[in-house]
Amino acid sequence: MIITSKYLIPKGYAAMALFPFLLLKDKKYSSNQVLLQHEKIHFRQQAELLILPFYIWYITEYVVRLVIYKNHSSAYKNISFEREAYANENNTGYLKNRKPYSFFKFI
Repeated sequence: MIITSKYLIPKGYAAMALFPFLLLKDKKYSSNQVLLQHEKIHFRQQAELLILPFYIWYITEYVVRLVIYKNHSSAYKNISFEREAYANENNTGYLKNRKPYSFFKFI
């Protein structure tokens, strides 16, 4: 389900996948196929980790990376889930061929 609200998305971001909702900052992003592919990869990651463990892992990895990089942007971009999504957001066939737990390759 897609929800559009400029108030639910943190500053600097266009979208967020919070299973089962795709939050978009603006309706114009609903036609951005690269952005949608990125968020669909997150949905797959969330589903295979049974939702709650995904968020626990995501936050934990972010905090660890923040300590390492001492910078929000670097910490965020180096989270394994984000690295997988950014690396494959332009590949529309990625989810058809993706093996389970592929984010492990990006740790």
